Amino acid sequence: MDARIINRLAMRSDVRRAPIFGLGCAAGVAGISRAADVLRSSPNRVALVVSVELCSLTLQRDDSSVANVIASTLFGDGAAAVVLGGSETAGAQQGRPQVVATRAVFYPDTERMMGWEVVDSGLKVMLSPAIPDLVRGNLARDVDALLGDHGLSRSAISHWIAHPGGNRVLEAVADALELAPGALDRSWRMLAEAGNLSSASVLFVLHDLLKEGAARPGDFGVMLAMGPGFCAELALLRW
Repeated sequence: MDARIINRLAMRSDVRRAPIFGLGCAAGVAGISRAADVLRSSPNRVALVVSVELCSLTLQRDDSSVANVIASTLFGDGAAAVVLGGSETAGAQQGRPQVVATRAVFYPDTERMMGWEVVDSGLKVMLSPAIPDLVRGNLARDVDALLGDHGLSRSAISHWIAHPGGNRVLEAVADALELAPGALDRSWRMLAEAGNLSSASVLFVLHDLLKEGAARPGDFGVMLAMGPGFCAELALLRW
């Protein structure tokens, strides 16, 4: 897919490709984080993060299990893209959010909580009902660790850009982080309008925030998503 995009956009032949597969819902934040890491060492470069999710490929028509029914009604197909510029590129300081820091957290021995099994009829979804409990038990600690490295607390965050994993997941995020009512309104709206588009969802939530112009210079924001592995991907933003 990346080769098709490169050819369609007539990109330079020295473009650096980095296909990522298998991070599921966490990959939107992970893609931004990995691109930011590259741009810190190459501040005169530009990165394009493209998320394409075809969740309908996991549809199992003859599977009446609870996990399959939930997955079939919750997940949808979607695509989004984000352009990131290094600190030395034109327009890098023009009111857009900067990626201050990122953090990835892997939870050992949780690979059966979410993912796919390859079966004769295709990709069969694995989806554990224990995911909200894992969010409540770990997310606050991991977010606090990211913020603490920069002398911040949760009260300093003006914008929460959370992946809309589902009703119970968003409730768990709000509970774990002790967020004020309305802090995740954009994520709830995204979930209601389009469902869970896996890695693309959090990028749509970011788009809504940027489109509304709600952020002011000096504001901090946190992007967060959790996905197969099981893992969390976090990014601290500042306008």
